[in-house]
Amino acid sequence: MNPNLDFIFNRRSVRKFIDREVPAAMLQDLLEAAMAAPSARATDPWHFVVITERETLNRMTVALPNGKMLLTATAAILVCGDMTRALEGFESYMLQDVSAAVENILLAANTLGLGSCWLGIHPRRNRMDGIRSLFSLPDHIIPVAGIALGWPDGTPEARTRYRDDCVHKGGW
Repeated sequence: MNPNLDFIFNRRSVRKFIDREVPAAMLQDLLEAAMAAPSARATDPWHFVVITERETLNRMTVALPNGKMLLTATAAILVCGDMTRALEGFESYMLQDVSAAVENILLAANTLGLGSCWLGIHPRRNRMDGIRSLFSLPDHIIPVAGIALGWPDGTPEARTRYRDDCVHKGGW
């Protein structure tokens, strides 16, 4: 693994956090990183809900059954797509743009020493409905992903999942 890319290889999903607040300035840094992501024709069809209240983090686990790490996270960011701003109204463009923003948050969090875990919401209707209800999202706002954040309780080993059989040069 190329050491110049350590910021990528060291980024791992963290599912256990210590009880230490994520400073507001760091959350702002993550949002700025998110909004530096590429977007189809610069439509920027994203919205972000920042969650730091313990009760709300706990309640999110009801809608996100694989989100038990939110019980120890001290912050989360709900990443949503705005269908009124999606390029030509295409959901697929919105999903690509929002996913790029999510990845920027994950990489920025790792670079800042935070742990993070991407929680898929879209396209699972029960998860989308639960999050939509919890945060009173308007109909044109699609909850795409949640990101659990906090100071990691341990450091997972760097890795890549590179596989030669997934690489095709010059054609299939």
